[in-house]
Formats: sequence, structure tokens, C-alpha cells
Amino acid sequence: MWIPTEHEKYGVVIASFRGTVPYGLSLEIGDTVQILEKCDGWYRGFALKNPNIKGIFPSSYVHLKNACVKNKGQFEMVIPTEDSVITEMTSTLRDWGTMWKQLYVRNEGDLFHRLWHIMNEILDLRRQVLVGHLTHDRMKDVKRHITARLDWGNEQLGLDLVPRKEYAMVDPEDISITELYRLMEHRHRKKDTPVQASSHHLFVQMKSLMCSNLGEELEVIFSLFDSKENRPISERFFLRLNRNGLPKAPDKPERHCSLFVDLGSSELRRDIYITVHIIRIGRMGAGEKKNACSVQYRRPFGCAVLSIADLLTGETKDDLILKVYMCNTESEWYQIHENIIKKLNARYNLTGSNAGLAVSLQLLHGDIEQIRREYSSVFSHGVSITRKLGFSNIIMPGEMRNDLYITIERGEFEKGGKSVARNVEVTMFIVESGGQTLKDYISFGSGEPPASEYHSFVLYHNNSPRWSELLKLPIPVDKFRGAHIRFEFRHCSTKEKGEKKLFGFSFVPLMQEDGRTLPDGTHELIVHKCEENTNLQDTTRYLKLPFSKGILLGNNNQTMKATKESFWITSFLCSTKLTQNGDMLDLLKWRTHPDKITGCLSKLKEIDGSEIVKFLQDTLDTLFGILDENSQKYGSKVFDSLVHIINLLQDSKFHHFKPVMDTYIESHFAGALAYRDLIKVLKWYVDRITEAERQEHIQEVLKAQEYIFKYIVQSRRLFSLATGGQNEEEFRCCIQELLMSVRFFLSQESKGSGALSQSQAVFLSSFPAVYSELLKLFDVREVANLVQDTLGSLPTIVHVDDSLQAVKLQCIGKTVESQLYTNPDSRYILLPVVLHHLHMHLQEQKDLIVCARILSNVFCLIKKNSSEKSVLEEIDVIVASLLDILLRTILEITSRPQPSGSSMRLQFQDVTGEFVACLLSLLRQMTDRHYQQLLDSFNTKEELRDFLLQIFTVFRILIRPEMFPKDWTVMRLVANNVIITTVLYLSDALRKNFLNENFDYKIWDSYFYLAVIFINQLCLQLEMFTPSKKKKVLEKYGDMRVTMGCEIFSMWQNLGEHKLHFIPALIGPFLEVTLIPQPDLRNVMIPIFHDMMDWEQRRSGNFKQVEAKLIDKLDSLMSEGKGDETYRELFNSILLKKIERETWRESGVSLIATVTRLMERLLDYRDCMKMGEVDGKKIGCTVSLLNFYKTELNKEEMYIRYIHKLYDLHLKAQNFTEAAYTLLLYDELLEWSDRPLREFLTYPMQTEWQRKEHLHLAIIQNFDRGKCWENGIILCRKIAEQYESYYDYRNLSKMRMMEASLYDKIMDQQRLEPEFFRVGFYGKKFPFFLRNKEFVCRGHDYERLEAFQQRMLNEFPHAIAMQHANQPDETIFQAEAQYLQIYAVTPIPESQEVLQREGVPDNIKSFYKVNHIWKFRYDRPFHKGTKDKENEFKSLWVERTSLYLVQSLPGISRWFEVEKREVVEMSPLENAIEVLENKNQQLKTLISQCQTRQMQNINPLTMCLNGVIDAAVNGGVSRYQEAFFVKEYILSHPEDGDKIARLRELMLEQAQILEFGLAVHEKFVPQDMRPLHKKLVDQFFVMKSSLGIQEFSACIQASPVHFPNGSPRVCRNSAPASMSPDGTRVIPRRSPLSYPAVNRYSSSSLSSQASAEPSPSTSSLSSTHSASPNVTSSAPSSARASPLLSDKHKHSRENSCLSPRERPCSAIYPTPVEPSQRLLFNHIGDGALPRSDPNLSAPEKAVNPTPSSWSLDSGKEAKNMSDSGKLISPPVPPRPTQTASPARHTTPVSPSPAGRSPLKGSVQSFTPSPVEYHSPGLSSNSPVCRAATAVGFLLSAGVARRKPQALKIR
Repeated sequence: MWIPTEHEKYGVVIASFRGTVPYGLSLEIGDTVQILEKCDGWYRGFALKNPNIKGIFPSSYVHLKNACVKNKGQFEMVIPTEDSVITEMTSTLRDWGTMWKQLYVRNEGDLFHRLWHIMNEILDLRRQVLVGHLTHDRMKDVKRHITARLDWGNEQLGLDLVPRKEYAMVDPEDISITELYRLMEHRHRKKDTPVQASSHHLFVQMKSLMCSNLGEELEVIFSLFDSKENRPISERFFLRLNRNGLPKAPDKPERHCSLFVDLGSSELRRDIYITVHIIRIGRMGAGEKKNACSVQYRRPFGCAVLSIADLLTGETKDDLILKVYMCNTESEWYQIHENIIKKLNARYNLTGSNAGLAVSLQLLHGDIEQIRREYSSVFSHGVSITRKLGFSNIIMPGEMRNDLYITIERGEFEKGGKSVARNVEVTMFIVESGGQTLKDYISFGSGEPPASEYHSFVLYHNNSPRWSELLKLPIPVDKFRGAHIRFEFRHCSTKEKGEKKLFGFSFVPLMQEDGRTLPDGTHELIVHKCEENTNLQDTTRYLKLPFSKGILLGNNNQTMKATKESFWITSFLCSTKLTQNGDMLDLLKWRTHPDKITGCLSKLKEIDGSEIVKFLQDTLDTLFGILDENSQKYGSKVFDSLVHIINLLQDSKFHHFKPVMDTYIESHFAGALAYRDLIKVLKWYVDRITEAERQEHIQEVLKAQEYIFKYIVQSRRLFSLATGGQNEEEFRCCIQELLMSVRFFLSQESKGSGALSQSQAVFLSSFPAVYSELLKLFDVREVANLVQDTLGSLPTIVHVDDSLQAVKLQCIGKTVESQLYTNPDSRYILLPVVLHHLHMHLQEQKDLIVCARILSNVFCLIKKNSSEKSVLEEIDVIVASLLDILLRTILEITSRPQPSGSSMRLQFQDVTGEFVACLLSLLRQMTDRHYQQLLDSFNTKEELRDFLLQIFTVFRILIRPEMFPKDWTVMRLVANNVIITTVLYLSDALRKNFLNENFDYKIWDSYFYLAVIFINQLCLQLEMFTPSKKKKVLEKYGDMRVTMGCEIFSMWQNLGEHKLHFIPALIGPFLEVTLIPQPDLRNVMIPIFHDMMDWEQRRSGNFKQVEAKLIDKLDSLMSEGKGDETYRELFNSILLKKIERETWRESGVSLIATVTRLMERLLDYRDCMKMGEVDGKKIGCTVSLLNFYKTELNKEEMYIRYIHKLYDLHLKAQNFTEAAYTLLLYDELLEWSDRPLREFLTYPMQTEWQRKEHLHLAIIQNFDRGKCWENGIILCRKIAEQYESYYDYRNLSKMRMMEASLYDKIMDQQRLEPEFFRVGFYGKKFPFFLRNKEFVCRGHDYERLEAFQQRMLNEFPHAIAMQHANQPDETIFQAEAQYLQIYAVTPIPESQEVLQREGVPDNIKSFYKVNHIWKFRYDRPFHKGTKDKENEFKSLWVERTSLYLVQSLPGISRWFEVEKREVVEMSPLENAIEVLENKNQQLKTLISQCQTRQMQNINPLTMCLNGVIDAAVNGGVSRYQEAFFVKEYILSHPEDGDKIARLRELMLEQAQILEFGLAVHEKFVPQDMRPLHKKLVDQFFVMKSSLGIQEFSACIQASPVHFPNGSPRVCRNSAPASMSPDGTRVIPRRSPLSYPAVNRYSSSSLSSQASAEPSPSTSSLSSTHSASPNVTSSAPSSARASPLLSDKHKHSRENSCLSPRERPCSAIYPTPVEPSQRLLFNHIGDGALPRSDPNLSAPEKAVNPTPSSWSLDSGKEAKNMSDSGKLISPPVPPRPTQTASPARHTTPVSPSPAGRSPLKGSVQSFTPSPVEYHSPGLSSNSPVCRAATAVGFLLSAGVARRKPQALKIR
């Protein structure tokens, strides 16, 4: 049985559960679950990521965690009781996990890997926290690390900023909004502005000394040197190198790494240098023999320097190589570094060995603790610390130092009886009072442990050596007294023994007899002479001697002798325990010299501050001791001294000693009577303020008042404790009187001089610090009243003194921040004064930053939901005093222009943000009662109206995106929650006061506008949030958009007839709201449109306005990405339901349908535009939308906008022709008038004429780029007419030149003829504008079928290519999928006139073949009836489909929809006729081109002849004979008689053409192809015999070939052939024809690959079937214009979507010929033949071209034995039409232009010989004559003899 769980409420899934059991809940490892019930090892509950789905899961799969339950029961909420940082980490890592994978998908590899490391690091830290074994400090440290990493990751991923307090997330509901704002700002600032470190440190690591001839150990000494002041500023870092130049102790990093600490920012400058001195340890001379001397000396080796500024450029860790220099003379060694810095090259040079010092240097920034944390590895491995010389900039209390720095400067020595100068070495010892040498107190530098003695380096033969070596002596204080330093001087011999002989010594005591230490400075010491064996261990023997020349006694003659030799040292003491100051010692020992007290107190101000703070407690004890001794005499002096010390601690250097004084007051101060004197002296000073002329000293006193009061209070407490509280009243009176004096002095206004106001300012700045002291003795209310009176006495005139005003405000600020103000009792007393001053400043708009801070503090103390009476009263006071001024201030600030500088702008944003936070805090605290009181406080409607307008305006400002940084979602949500709550309160006031007769449009409009922008805010669009974030927001605030939407609806319903004021203005805003994808919001808001339509109908009888506004706004909103398919359906259904019962239902339905259709198109358009590159889908969609705006909506402006969008798309895709046609649409809307046009899109303000001219030029340019020059010429003419009418001859000339250039381009430049493809889009998944429609598309240059198909499949990646060309059925139309059906189609030019006119160059014709095409054709072969395997032509029918488009191609798109399709079937016989016509036409064209020498290469003719002759020999034409000339066929198809005769004629014509072609071929064939030519001639005779042609009958006339471009242009006509009575044709015996010849073409002689028109035939004209298995297209190839295309390319288009089984034979896919080869032939026929069939439509009628003869002899006229004796050329027959069977057309239907030859390679250029020659007439035994006799076989089988009139084909 399932029972509700008590404690098992929350858990984490530890193993994935698939949920395969009934009611099972599928869970992933890591999911968190909330448990509702349990039963026998199973739990029932839900995963927190999807709380709507509940189910069961095994309890063993879940690890339970502690959690507390809120709202027990059905809607209980479970909150885990783990550490909030852990909770945040878990949820954040879950969010990151998803986004992290997306980074990989988006290829953001760098961030992907960085985030991966951070996530692992956070997981590791999380484990440490969960284990719970960390110390408190370590836990804080870990949490700090975690939160820093969480913030970094959130920032990188663009997530929200998390407000935190002490590392834990803050619930914004638990703190005031001002506090929340501060937390957010603090985190934001931390993120944005890195704090400039004031402290810097230099890390030095010695690597090695690179030198060629070392061989000796070295000492390297680093230090920092100030070249400006010529002194070292740091201690030394000392390390030893071995003979190889490497550190001696590599295992101890602290020996070769050092950190120079505490460098101030002022020390990172160019003139601070790192100096490196290198000393070698070895022989005296570097070149001496090794055995010369065993004694080791310290000798100078070299020096290197580097400016610290060189490190500031980059924090490089790469090793630096420093050059090492040596001075030219050793005596200069002490200043070699200065010489190198000053670049005094004459004094130094590179060391002989050219040494280089390898060091690693790095500057680190931040305080030392921070450096320890960030570079922990450096410290963990070990590093020595090198301090600055002396105290650091800030002296810390408790810092224990007692360091004496001694610099061994120089010496002056005598020769000592030697002929050369000495080699002097100084040895130093520290000797204590007992005579013992102090061990290990001489430090050479950090990095080396202290030693017991020191040996200086030796300068060779130098009696005035200068060393300048700095040593540190860290001697303990207790050893200091009585100790002295002894210096021993020895001469170092360079002889073999290498002895060091003692010849003198000096000493100096560390402390003088009066207790003062050795004074800082240079000391000249006496060198006492001594023997080599003198024992100096007995110190008593020499301590009585004088040590310094400064204190030599004049009467001591014994020592006078020794004064010629001197030794100089410089000492500098850095001690927190010892002093060198005599005045300080005198003051501390005041009891021994009472008479000096006054003098000592006076001198106190002259003593250095560091001396005073060292002895702070002793000094204070002294002062109060003197006060107790004689307060009358010394009271004022002690007071002044106390003030001096107190103010000394204000200095930043001694700032840290304030706690020392506080401790002193609390624990050590014992002056129980001091308060009386202190109050008395203080009051005396305050009373004198108004009269005193010099206020400096008084200001010093006032500055110190905090500590004076601390002493007064502590003294009084001590007195009370001692006396049991005596004289309490007297003390109160004293304080009251003191404050009365203060109030009097504060109330005075400064007259003339500003000294008084300065004193007032000084008092006010330190007065708030006194409150906490007074609270120790007085009641809170008493203190509050005292403070209120004091602050209330300030003069209220604001313009007195700006600086004083600022201080007053700061005083108020400190008061609000003080402990006094936090107490509710005192707060209520102080609040009016605080608010009064704030109000004054805000009114003047002064000191806004301080005002904002004060207000923030005021609201921080008022906790949210605090219902205490005192808090409610405080809110009352604040609302009454500040609400209005706060609103005005926000309006004022935000309306100002933002200042420039970045820091100013930051400040500006801060102050705005703080005021906003204060306003929100106030509004959140206000209850119903407060709102009611506020609204009642307005006396008139006008006041209320102004207030409402003001607050609505402010709310609109608060909603602005720039109000808060973009990642402050928490703050925005809080603000929105407050706004919506306030709006709900105020909407009631709006309803009550501003409806009916009091209606006010402005305020209602402001209300609606606010509501709309509130709903549209980005931060409220929950759909964009992650699921976890969305859940949190909904739990805390709900969906505020829906709440506001309901409020809009409610307010709208209240408006009644006033709604008309808002129609159509509010349609756009409301539409924007409804487009938000929130179902509840849409359901609430969409009905408002019905209401608007209804009211508009009532007002004007229609709702045109509503419609217009809806359509305008829909376009702009949807293009911004708003709206979806669901919205379209919802809009449609809700409104249709609403208008069902309306009288205006019909027009309403129409409007809704229009808007819905527009939405469909807009949604399609938007989806298409999301794609990256321009494709057909984008263009097609834009065309669809553009047409919709024009035809259905008649929206001209939108139409023009989309014209330009389409134009831009075409330009981007380089569809220049289409771009021109698109721009032409806009051009057509304009006229050549002077009407002014406004600025629009990219067009400036101009006249209509100017814009039309601009458009014309742009269109011409695009036609030019698209090689559509003919269209450009038309426009050139139009614009030229305009220029001419305005007499603008300059531009007219340019235009005519442009026109001429276009003509030139037509003749000179090559144009490719594109292929055309029919595309069907089937299935419901296609966009609306494509769905279940078919289009014809104009292909790109060189684009074949397979390339086009691949492109379409790329554009529609989900589409399925259909594998057949049949029309799909209804199931395909209705399928939830995408099907593409693609095949090639042939363009049918509308006008044949140009194409059939003779003499027109192919360059011109090629344009008309593929431009302005409305009609396209596609042929599909099929077998009807039983297929004859022997001869398939008998049953081969062709289904011819004609497609008619809505617009001609090319146009504004590369594709247009098919408007109409017609299908006709062609019989096998008609098919055969068309195939032969096409082949004959092709042969004629090639022969003609060869004759006129247009053909540079004879190969195409060779191949074509070969293809026809070879195929005929192997079966070819004879198959037609077998199929159609047999008796059975003629008897069974009596209606086909004319067609059979026509086929017979074509066969005979082909034989004639071939014979003539062979003759031409023979004339031009190259020598190497002669054998092939001979073979063709032989095969031709075989072919003729196979056709039964032995010789041509005399009655057969040859049809001469016409040469369109040939010469001479003579009209050679022949009379119609006369017929003999027996029906045979008669031709003259002497034929003018002679036949030249051809190459092999292909095995399919009459295949339609040679035809420009698609042919129904297969290649079965040859004996073998050569059908290509992969062909679907019947379109012309783009290679027509390219004679150099290889065979492979020409056939590549034949790749298809049809399966091999269904693919038709190759014969239906024509391969048109090169344009230059497309010349038409003329037939000589019966003169009675009609020129065209009157039944044909105009475009299909043929044109009668200029006749000419068909002869090799171009100079002679052919003669004919006809009646007239003239040759007449019949008309060029038109193409067969596609609308019906060719049977209806007349005989002269000519084949289309000849097809191209599928060459086996590129067609090579060939130029025929220019030699003209004549052919004799054919002899009687010529092949033609012989063949004519065999014609009788064609008339067998009972075929009736017919007259050779025009044969009709049905």
C-alpha cells in the first residue's frame, strides 16, 4: 500500500532507471527527485527537471538527502538543507553541461576546453566541501574559489550575475532592493574594473653566468638602485655560484630566488634600476698561476644593470641575458653601476670573457598575501624575501624590527713603509659588552644565512679604497646596549705565502651613554694602529680610546698621531624599539627633569611621527601623567599634544596605529579625572571659534574630536566606577553646554571669509563618529535628540557654500550609517532631519551621488514585509516627503544626455541605478493603506493625473534594457514584480477617476503603452530561459506577462465607447503582445481585435483601418522573428469563432483570411531568410510575398520594399538579369515627371524623373552584367528619348555610346544558352508558396541536370527525389514529407521570326532561343500495344507535354510556376518523320557551314555523316521501311497515306543531302582522313542499295542548300517541279549538285541527340540499341554555346533521377549544336505548297526566307527544266507545334535548328581553304542518277500514286 513519505522527501539518482515497468518514471543518473509516496522498496514521485510527469522507481536507485518541506500537502516545496554553495554549484554545473556541448557543436574549441577544466576544478572543490574536513579558514578559501569560478563561467556563457553575501546566494525577497542593488553592483564592478594594485613585488631567479673562462667561485649581489637620488632603495639579495657559473645550492630555491617586496607605484619608473654586482673568490690577479697563492680573496668581477621600466612592457617569464661590464680602473668599482646607467662608456667595457648573466625577472602586483595565494607554488618551493631599506610606506603595529644597516664606505691609509700601495681587506665583527663576538648577526643579503664575520673585497694596490658595501645587522635589542662593531684592516700580500697582515683597527659603539643609539649618517672612524700579533680579544684595552674623529679630544696627543688614517662608514637604524631622538627620550623621562616639561611638550610636534608611534603607549601615559600632575598649568599644552598625536594617526603612513590607540583607551588609559579638563579645554576652543581670526589650530582640534570624546567617555566611566556614579548630573550639564556651544557655532553663517564655514565643515565631517561614544553614557533617545538638535541647527540656505553643503550631506550620510540610526527608536527621531536635508538637495539636483547613497542606506534598514508599526510610520513619512521628488529626480537624470568619459558614465549609471533601487524599495514597502493615503492626498484630479503620468513614465524608463546591465536578470525580475504590483493598485485609481465624462486619453494611452512594453520585455520571455531558470522564475513570480495581459483586457473592457480613441493606434502594440508565444496571453489578448473590428464597424461601416494597421504591423513584427504557425492557427480560430454571430461576418471572415494568408507567407519568408546563402527558396518566397502585396493587398509601399529585398538577393546571388527585371517593377510604377519624392529606403529626396533615370541606369547596368544586352538597348533608347526631349545632348551622347557598346557586345561576346528544368514540389512539408506546385527553372551557366538536381537537394535536404517523370497521385500530394520531381525541358521560343530569317547571325539568334520563353516541352517515349522485338519503331509512341508559365523566363525570378499543361501523343510514324526532319536539318546546317567556311574544323560534319551513313548501313532508315512501308501497315492505317509519303520524301531527301555532303566533305577533308572518307563513300553506296535506291530518277529534284551567311547573295529561285502524268517527279538530267563528304558521328544516325527539338525516337535506327541507361532530360545543353566542351561534359547532364528500368532511351534527349552551326536549310518543293498552315498560331508560322541555290558553285545559277525556268525557294517550315499532333501541320514543317554533335573530345578549330572551285554537273551514271531509278520500290504494295502537292499530316 502506498503511504505518503514523512522524511524521505528528496534524493539524487545514483543509477539510471529506464522506467520499463507500468507507471515507471524514466530517470538519468544525477537527476534530483522529489518523493511523494513509498511502498515495498519503491518510491513514487517526479524528477525536478520535469515535475509534470510522475511515476514510480526503485528506492535503491536513489540516494536520500536532507531537505526541509514548505507548504506540506499537495503543493509542498522541498528545499535541500545542504550548504547553499553546494546547491548553487550543482544547479549551475547542470546548466553548464548542456551549454558546454553546444560550444563543441559551434566549434568554440578554446572556451570548450577552458570550461571543461573549470568544471572539473569545481567538482573537485565540491568534493572537499562535502567531505566536511576543512578548517573554517580553508572552507572560506574554497568557497571563495568556487564562487569566483562560477562567476567566470556564467560570464563566459552569458548567464546571469548571481548576487551573493559571504559566498552564499541571496534570495532577493529576503533583503531590501537597495541592498540587492549594491550586491549586484559590487559583483559587477569586481568583474568590470580590476583594482589597480598599489603594492608591487619583483621576483628574481638567478639561472647562470655564461662565461668562457670562469674557473672560480662567484658571489652575485642584486639590489634596487634609485639613479635619481643616487642611493640603493632595497636590501641586497646575495647568492653564490660555483665554478661553472651555476647556483651552489640548486636544491634550495630560497638560495637563488628572491622576492623584492613592497615596491610602491611611484617606484615603477624609468630611473629605478636592478643592479647586479659580481665578486669572484680566488687569486689576486685573474691571470695568476694556480699554485702562486693558496689564499682566497674577494675581488671585483663585473656589473650589470636593467631598468625596472623594461619589465612593465610585458610580464614575460623568459630568461633575460644581461651584459656584464667591468670598470677600466678598479678604483672606480664603487660607482660602476652609476657609470653604466649614465652610459659613461670611457669608464667601463665588457668583461674580457664577454660574460652574460641569465636571470628570470617578473613583476607581481597586489599585496603580499594576495601574491602568496596566487603564486603559492613560488612560496611553497621556497623564496627569500628582500625588503626595502628602512620601514615600508605603511608601518604596521606589532611589527618587530631592530635592524642596523652599515655601509662600508671607504678608507684612507698610509703606505706603511712600502714602496707600493697596500691591498687592504676589512674584516668586521660585532662584539658584545662582555667582549664575546656575537655569532650570526651579520647579513650579506637575503638568500644567504647571517655570518659571524665579514670580509670586504680587496682592491689591488689602493691606499684609498672605496667599497660601498651594504650590510644588515639584525641585532636583538637586549644585545644592543654595550655592544660595539670592530673593523680590522689587513694588508693582503701577493707573494707566494699570500699572508694577510693586520695593521690597524677601528670600532664604534652601538649605543651612547644617554640611551640613544648611534645616530644615522656617515661616521669618520679613527684607525688605530696595531701590530700583526696584537690580541684584540680583550676589548677593555681599546674601548676607552676615542672611536670617531667627531669626538676627538684636543688634548689627547697620543691619538693625534693616528689621525692621518681614517675609515668611513654610514649607519642607518630601522628599529621599532630604539630611538636616536633626544627630545623623545627627554619627554619619556619627564619626571627626572620636571623643569623641562613645557619645553618637551612644545618640541613633541617636531619629533618624527615614526618615533612617536613607536612609543605611542609610553607617550600617552606621559601626557596623562603630566595632566594629573598639574592640570591647571599643563592642561592646555597636554590637550594640544594629544590633538597632535590623534591627528598624526590620520596620516596614511600611521593609519594602522589607530587600533593601538583604541586598545590603549580600552585597556591602559587610567585618567579618571581627565574628562573635566578635556571638556573644559574643548569648550573653550569651540567658544572661541566665532571670534578667532586664525582657525587652523581650532580645526586641528575639531578634527580630533572623535578621540577626544573617546578619552572623555572612558575617563568618565572610570570615574563612575571609582566613585559609584558621582557628579552624573554635572557631567550631563557639561556635555549639554558643550553641545550648546557647538549648535551656536554651527548656526552661524559665514560672513565674507570662508574660515568659519571651513571649521563647520571640519566639525561636521568628524561629528558622526562621536555618536557611538555618547551612546556608552546616554540613552538612545537622548543621544538621538542631541544629534537632531545639533544637525537641525545647521543653516538651511542652500546656496551658502557648496563645499559646506557637501559636507553637511556627508554628515547626514554618516549619521544614517551610524549605530545610532539602526535603532528604530532613534531612527524615528532622526528621520525627519535626514529627509529634510535630502529633499533640499534633491530639489536643487545637487550632490546626487551622496543623496543616492544615503537613501540606499535608509532603505537597507527597512526590511521587506516588516509590518511593525514603527516601520509603517516611517514609510508614511518617506512617502509624504520623498516619493514625488524621487520620481522627478529619476526623470531628470535619465533625460539628461549621458556624459562622455567612461568613469563619468559609470558614475552616472550608478546614481541612476541607486535612485531606481530606492524607488523600488519604497514601492515594495507600501501597503494598501499607504497607496490609499497617497491617492487621497491629491486635492485635485489634475494633481492625480500628473502624478500618474509621472509614475507611468518612470516605469517605462525602468523597463528599458539599458537600465541595468544585461546579466542582471535577478534585479530586473524584482523591479518588474514591484512595477506590476504598483500598476494593479494604480489602475483602480484610473478606472475611478478618468472614465466616462472625466476620460483622459493621454493617461490611458500612457497606461496601455506601459503595459505593452512591460509584457514585451526580454527578461520576461520565459521561453528563452533554461528549464531550471524558467521553473525558478515561475515559482517565485509566476508569469507576469499573463497577469499584465489580463489587466490590459480588463481595462480595455472598461473603456466602453472610448475604445474608438485607441483604434487603430493600439492595434500594433496589442498585435506585438499577442505574438509572444504564451498561449494564455494569446487567448486573453486576441479577442480584443474582434472588439476593435466591432467598434470600427459601428463607427465607419467597415474596418479598413484595422485591416491596414494589422497588415503593416504584421510584416515588421514577423520579420523581427515574432509569431509562429501556432499563432496563425489560434488567430484564425479565435476570431472566426468570435465573429460567428456578427452582422458583418462576411467581411470579417475575408479580413481574417487575408491576414492568415499573409502570415503564412511571412512565416515562410522568415524561415527561408534564416538560411545562410541565397538560394532559390529565398528568392521564390520573396517573389510570392511581393506578388501577394501587389495583387491581394494592393500595398504599394510594402510591394516596393520587397522589390528591393528581392533585388538585393539577386545581386548577392549574381543573378544580374533577374535583378534588372526586379528593379524594372519599381521603374514601371514611376513616370517621367517632376513630382517630388520623399526619402525612401536608400534613395535620397529627389524628383520622380531623377529616380526613374537612376533606376534606368541601374537596370541597364544589370542587363549588361547579365549579358541580356537586347533588353538594355530598349531602355537605352527610352532614356535617350528623355535626354533628347530635354536637349541634354551630353547625356544623350553617352547613352547612344552605351547603346552602341551593347550592340558590339552582342556581336563580339559569347553567350551561354542555359538549360531549363521542370521541378515539382509535392508534399505538405514544403513551404506554402511551393506546396504541390510545379515550376520551370532557368539553370545557371554550365549547369546540367545532375548538378541542378544536387543543388535542389541541398536546398531541401529533407526532400526525396522521385525516380520517374509521371504525374504523382493524391497520396504524394497529401504526404507529410517533401518530394522533388525534376527533369529537363526544352524552351519553345514564342516568335520564330528572327530564328527563321536568313542572314541573321547566330549571336543574335541565340538570345531569342532562350529569352521571353513562356512555353516549354518535354517528350516521354512509350510503347503502345505489343512491342516488336525485331523492330521497336512499330510501337514507339511519344507523349509530348507542353508547359505554359505564369510569366516568361527570364524574369524577376529564375523560376516561375506552371500555369497550364497540355499533353498530346505522337504516333510512331509522326515520330519517325520528326526524327528525319531534324537529322536532315542538322546535316544541311553542317554542310552549309562547311561550304561558307564558318566551320574551323571539319570534324563535326565528318562525325555526323559517319553517324547517319553507318547507322543506315546497319539497319537505320531501313527499319522505318520495314515498319511503315509494308503492306500490312498501309492497309491497316489508310489515314496515314500522306505521312508515309512525307517519310518517303524525307528518306530520299536524306540520301540526296548525304551525297551532296560527301562531295563537300571530299573538298575539305584533310589528307590523313582520306581513308575514312573513302570508307564513307563505299558505305553510302551500300546504304543506297539497302534502301533500294540505284539511281535517282529524272523526276526527283534536288533541294539546293541555302547559305544564309555565304556569298554571293544572289537570289537563285527554281520553278516548282512539274509532275509527269504517272505521278513521278521530273528533275533535269544535268543536276547542278555535286556532293562533298563527312566523318563518323555516332551509331545512332537519326537519333534525336542531333536535334534541337526533343525527339520521340530511340537510337534504334541503328542496328544495335545504344540507349543511354541514365537519361531523363530532353532539354538543350548549355554547351550549345561552347564548342570546346568535351563529350564527357556534354553527356554529364544525362544523369537522372529515374531508375534504369524506367529510363527512356537516349534518342529523346537532343544534343543541340553550336549556335554558329544552327543554320537553316531550305527545301526546293512544289510551288503550290502553302507557306504555312493557316491553322497555326502567329508565333508558330514560318517566315519565308530569302531563297538561294544549293550548290558548290556559288558563281553560277542552277537551271531547271520547269515551266518558268526559275528556281523558287519555298518558305522555311516552322517547328511542329506542341499543342496537338503534328498530323495537323503542313509539310514544310522544318526541323528545329540542328543538334549538336556529341564529340568524343573537344571540337578542334579548322579553317577551310579559301580556294573556290566548281563542280561539273553530274554525269548520267552519277550515284544520284542511278539511285533515282530505284524509287519504284517505295510505291509498291498498292500505294496509290499521288501528285506531289503539299502532303497534309493529320
